[in-house]
Amino acid sequence: RVGSATSLSSAVVNQRLQELVKLFRERTEKVKEKLTDPDITSDDESPATSPAPAPVPPPGGEPEGNKSAGDEHYCEMLCCKFKCRPWLYRLKNYRFPSSIDPLTNLMYVLWLFFVVMAWNWNCWLIPVRWAFPYQTPSNIHCWLFMDYLCDLIYLLDILVFQIRLQFVRGGDIITDKKAMKEHYLKSERFKMDVICLLPLDFLYLKVGVNPLLRFPRCLKYMAFFEFNNRLESILSKAYIYRVIRTSAYLLYSLHMNSCLYYWASDYEGLGSTSWVYDGEGNSYIRCYYWAVKTLITIGGLPDPKTLFEIFFQLVNYFTGVFAFSVMIGQMRDVVGAATAGQTYYRSCMDSTIKYMNSYRIPKTVQNRVKMWYEYTWHSQGMLDETELLVQLPDKMRLDIAIDVNYNIVSKVALFQGCDRQLIFDMLKRLKSVVYLPGDYVCKKGEIGREMYIIQAGQVQVLGGPDGQTVLVSLKAGSVFGEISLLAAGGGNRRTANVVAHGFANLFILDKKDLNEILVHYPESQKLLRKKARKMLNTNKKPRDDKAPGDPMIIPPKADTPKLFQAALAAMGKMGDKGPLAQLQWRLKELKEMQA
Repeated sequence: RVGSATSLSSAVVNQRLQELVKLFRERTEKVKEKLTDPDITSDDESPATSPAPAPVPPPGGEPEGNKSAGDEHYCEMLCCKFKCRPWLYRLKNYRFPSSIDPLTNLMYVLWLFFVVMAWNWNCWLIPVRWAFPYQTPSNIHCWLFMDYLCDLIYLLDILVFQIRLQFVRGGDIITDKKAMKEHYLKSERFKMDVICLLPLDFLYLKVGVNPLLRFPRCLKYMAFFEFNNRLESILSKAYIYRVIRTSAYLLYSLHMNSCLYYWASDYEGLGSTSWVYDGEGNSYIRCYYWAVKTLITIGGLPDPKTLFEIFFQLVNYFTGVFAFSVMIGQMRDVVGAATAGQTYYRSCMDSTIKYMNSYRIPKTVQNRVKMWYEYTWHSQGMLDETELLVQLPDKMRLDIAIDVNYNIVSKVALFQGCDRQLIFDMLKRLKSVVYLPGDYVCKKGEIGREMYIIQAGQVQVLGGPDGQTVLVSLKAGSVFGEISLLAAGGGNRRTANVVAHGFANLFILDKKDLNEILVHYPESQKLLRKKARKMLNTNKKPRDDKAPGDPMIIPPKADTPKLFQAALAAMGKMGDKGPLAQLQWRLKELKEMQA
């Protein structure tokens, strides 16, 4: 029936099939052209897909879009309005992953943060509650609530996260649930996690709420060190976290010493001697102040009176000297590792300046060398990028080179249509060079042995009678000098001066490196040389061309009009009689004389 849903659907399907047939024909024609002439590049845009046909409304009902319009939710943020599902819906449909990559999963790092916070709660506050009178019957419920909340985090870490961690066995990443669970149950981590959750809290019923019964909770140190490794791997400036962590070690040692000092004072009797804490003011702050003076050996402390006080003070002094020296050594290592690059930069610069002074290099040249050192260091963070990348495997170096330079090199007309692997090999041979303002990248007439890719900055092409006229300015992403890599027979001479306008960071591909690569790609080598010859012929001007302003001594003879030539040919059949025949004979004589 005409107008029914089935007939409308058939019409839409037929229209869509016709569009697809048309697209396939166009694609076939382009492939034929490319096979016929291999010089045709593949930079043509792919044909745009035709818009999808509108859905056919069901007969006798309103479109589905109108029905679902009421189910759409929108969120407003600042001046933007975007479609978003409600958070309760997303939370309801969330599915926990069956396996977790501990090296790259940020959710796992966030969970380790909560585990470490629970571990720190136990490590810092169990000694305080044991030594100081801060845990009282009036606030015991608050302490127990936080304790069991930390226990819940420990338990979730075992039951939810640790049994889902991927691991490597025989070079393969294991993601099987049963294998991951068995691997965790056989590890040392599982044994320590079980010891951490020993239910010693049941002894509260017999001995009371004693914080020392929760001491096994402090044995979950493996999560702390794992969190440190994961966090340092994702931070751009990990040395800042190392400084904070080392400072926390020092503060924790002072914290433990203050707790032990209050316990010793309570054991001897508060205010019983001049050495113990007298019980006035804030107990924790006063004891912490005493611990700082003792461990850092500042002095000015009252002399111990009893044998217990003397022994306690001697242990404190020895521990303080050892702990403080260890902390200073760790801080020195952390700061040294953070400033290793800066130290290397300063040593290289000092050695270069010493060398230039020994050979009496002019000050102008020395200043430009110093400027190059400063700009290269501040822009790249290193003097030579190859020193950093040489430590990586070949595959990783290629991945980094593709992310940095592939989009630029693939747009070079000379390399379009070549083997993709050829471009990958070229990317690994690129070298980064920094040019100062006014430096000549290349000069007119010199032999071209490199191709240049502008990574950052700007260069100017100079020409004109004086060689100082700016013909064109090339910005980041531009490429020049590519024809010189393959030209031969004098065609690889530079045709203009190229000067850096400001600081310019360029990538350079050497001709020798390209020739070594092309040995393994003979088909691409033929194509490149053919393209280079074609580009040279296009850019090359004929030598006998005259400038438009040059005077001509004898102007060229104008061509005979076609209508006049036809009249002469028609009259030639009449013989030598008539004016046209005589005129034709006269023109013939003039041509012979001119010859």
